[in-house]
Amino acid sequence: MSKAQDILAALGGADNVIEIEPCTTRLRTEVQDPAVVDAAALKRAGAHGVIAAGNVVQVVVGLEADSLAEDIEDLM
Repeated sequence: MSKAQDILAALGGADNVIEIEPCTTRLRTEVQDPAVVDAAALKRAGAHGVIAAGNVVQVVVGLEADSLAEDIEDLM
């Protein structure tokens, strides 16, 4: 699987992701159910960190945030 596929799966899949938006070094996501987000899997997929607050999950991925967000949107 690609990095984008791994991140999408760790976020709970396309059905769980409401919105994804790149912001410099992060993927800012809004999810339906934050309980199904797997932070450990996000880190295994290459995330430098995961910040979650309510239904918002920020995945710190570095300067590849723009291209990863595009790839994930294509998968959705």
